[in-house]
Amino acid sequence: MRSYVAVKRVLGDALGHFNVDDGWAMASHLALSALMALFPFLIFATTLASYLGAQAFADTAVHLVFDTWPEQIAEPIAREVVNVLTVQRGDVLTFGVVLAAIFASNGIEALRVSLNRAYRVIEDRSILFRRLQSLAFVLIATAGFLAMSLLLVLAPLAAGIARQHFEWIDPDAGSSSLWRYAVASMVIVVGLVAVHFWLPAGKRRFVDVLPGILFTLVAWVAGAALFASYLAQFSTYVTTYAGLASIMIALVFLYIISVIFIMGGELNAAIRRYRDARARVGR
Repeated sequence: MRSYVAVKRVLGDALGHFNVDDGWAMASHLALSALMALFPFLIFATTLASYLGAQAFADTAVHLVFDTWPEQIAEPIAREVVNVLTVQRGDVLTFGVVLAAIFASNGIEALRVSLNRAYRVIEDRSILFRRLQSLAFVLIATAGFLAMSLLLVLAPLAAGIARQHFEWIDPDAGSSSLWRYAVASMVIVVGLVAVHFWLPAGKRRFVDVLPGILFTLVAWVAGAALFASYLAQFSTYVTTYAGLASIMIALVFLYIISVIFIMGGELNAAIRRYRDARARVGR
């Protein structure tokens, strides 16, 4: 009975604050910002990778971003992304690529604003610090993608060599598709931990952000599956939006993910408020 009351209070607090504090509008802002930041980030990352000699990075980056999206959404968008990324560009320090990095950092700022509201904290850091931190996230994400692309090349080879010496290893362990999905999932987990820890104002422990991260991961899988099923059976986006259907589908999917992401922060904040209240009552 006590557990039921605790769950009811936490969920009521999280959902109530999400609704009162314009969570639906913030999810729209976050979804649009994410879509607008996606192409600039991939352009910047691909240009930097080419500058460093990783010429085949574009295909790897597309897999890392879109392998965890439903196929109906990812396939048309990924195709257009590859077309954009394979356009030859100049040196990494050209004005256009610098602008791409700045636009990509705007998506990080949208995450920050959403989490500050969800965690119910006031941002007191300077705008210069926040912008530099956002650019640092873009650079770190790019470096991470470069490292992951190398892993995607080496991991299947290492699995194949290991399978020759150890017969008990799963034959599917060397599958590039399996490794791509595993690496893409790892990128999501690491990214969620990073943004919950360092983007919002204030300090949090790992135990404070873990419930929201787990909720986001589980709800992401469930939401993606349900939306994919809806697209396969009931969707009229193609007849409604014609050539804009792919973008509209991606935007709706990102809106669903944004709601889930913000609710993860709301859940963490609600659990912490409940624990603080219990501690005060105990004292």
